[in-house]
Amino acid sequence: MEREQWGTRLGFILAAVGSAIGLGNIWRFPYVAWDSGGGAFFIPYLFALLTAGIPLLVLEYSLGHRFRGSAPLVLRRLHPRAEWVGWWQVAVCFVIASYYAVVIAWAAGYAWFSIGTQWGSDPEAFFFDDYLAVSAAGTFGGFRPGVVLPLVGIWAVTLTVLVAGVRRGIERANRVLIPLLVATFVVIVVRAITLEGAATGLDALFRPDWDRITDASVWIAAYGQIFFSLSIGFAIMITYASYLPRDGDLTGNAFIAGFSNASFELLAGIGVFAAIGFLATTTGAGIDEVARDGIGLAFVVFPEIISQLPGPSGLFGVLFFGALVLAGISSLISITQTTVAAVEEKFSLPRSRAVLLAGGGTALVSLVYATGGGINTLDVVDRFINTFGVAAVGLVEVVLVAWLLGALGGMRRHADAVSDLQLGWWWTASLAVVTPLVLGWMTVDNLSTELAAPYGGYPASFLLVFGWGLVAVVLLTAIGVARTSWPAEVSLERTLSAADRDLPPSSGRQEQP
Repeated sequence: MEREQWGTRLGFILAAVGSAIGLGNIWRFPYVAWDSGGGAFFIPYLFALLTAGIPLLVLEYSLGHRFRGSAPLVLRRLHPRAEWVGWWQVAVCFVIASYYAVVIAWAAGYAWFSIGTQWGSDPEAFFFDDYLAVSAAGTFGGFRPGVVLPLVGIWAVTLTVLVAGVRRGIERANRVLIPLLVATFVVIVVRAITLEGAATGLDALFRPDWDRITDASVWIAAYGQIFFSLSIGFAIMITYASYLPRDGDLTGNAFIAGFSNASFELLAGIGVFAAIGFLATTTGAGIDEVARDGIGLAFVVFPEIISQLPGPSGLFGVLFFGALVLAGISSLISITQTTVAAVEEKFSLPRSRAVLLAGGGTALVSLVYATGGGINTLDVVDRFINTFGVAAVGLVEVVLVAWLLGALGGMRRHADAVSDLQLGWWWTASLAVVTPLVLGWMTVDNLSTELAAPYGGYPASFLLVFGWGLVAVVLLTAIGVARTSWPAEVSLERTLSAADRDLPPSSGRQEQP
């Protein structure tokens, strides 16, 4: 059966951009930039984009486009013993989707709470005590209806889109979600920069601290932001690129997606720090006293900002949290599609059954985070799956393709054959040297940090189960699934011949799987 394809190039780009633009662009990038040298941070950020972000995008586009399958099938066709890496990526996506949906549900709830600023005078107490009613780490504490109800709606939308398929579902959804997201955030930015004190916030964000440019941690932060925000290293872009037509412009698409993501992050930074400047001016506090990242920014700081706004502040809140929902859903669709595509191919299932099994299974697991202890579990799972899942599997993927299989030459020739922009030596050097070194450093540094002290002050038993235990389960599951057989109708032909590698062929005989 012929593989489904994107309807247009724009459809693929919007889907790729939709996957890249997520919650981290809005609540993580502005804080990282401010905390890492302000305007000076944009130099290592741009360098990281050109030496890691775009090169990895081109590599994953090339792998998916060349071998035409989900990540496990692509890596199986690349080399018979590489399939488990693809399943490792899929398992990571499964875990991320399970808690990512809950954060989107929080944002949906807060879009409603914005009407009349229902969080009252203490947004922090409202979020943790009233809305989530947080219980002790390691306990579940019962379901929270205010989280479960929007969570069901989020999954209903996501699974409906996925059942419709790539062209009629994912592509159509992103044609609506991404323009609506950009338009919504432009309105937010315009409103934010007109607030009293906005210039103070923007000055804090963009004023360069040139002394930080020689700080290694700033460069690591830049690479980390690029790596995690572009959806690279964990199967999404491999899967999406497998639906491109044979003449798809891989390199051009990678540059468009990479710079579109960076542009939105810059837009988010302007909007967020203009609003933070307003809050600092209104309360008489310093920027460093009100600036936060992650959950604290979205569900504590921004409600405080909204409460201080003159005029119809509820509308600004609806727009901000609505933007979080739009960005989150577009990313959730891509993350879940990765699992669905792998299950669909490995077990030869109809599309609807694969969505029900993979997507429905992820939705059921996500209910764990909709309990009183859900935020503690989410915090630990997110920390460990990103540190020892996304970063580690990205490192293994690059080392496998570049060093062990010597396949960069073949992938470069494949990308050049279908792209207007030809890759140069910088692409090979970036993937063979720069990216492995940076990811290796990040992995070792994160490991040493975790071993030095328990993360977040959580009990050791809690970290052992939901941190280290989860990492082990993900890895063992990947190895186990990789050992099962593929359906007879799925071709496992090893299409990467010796002639495609950087090493000369050892013989003229075609290699067999």
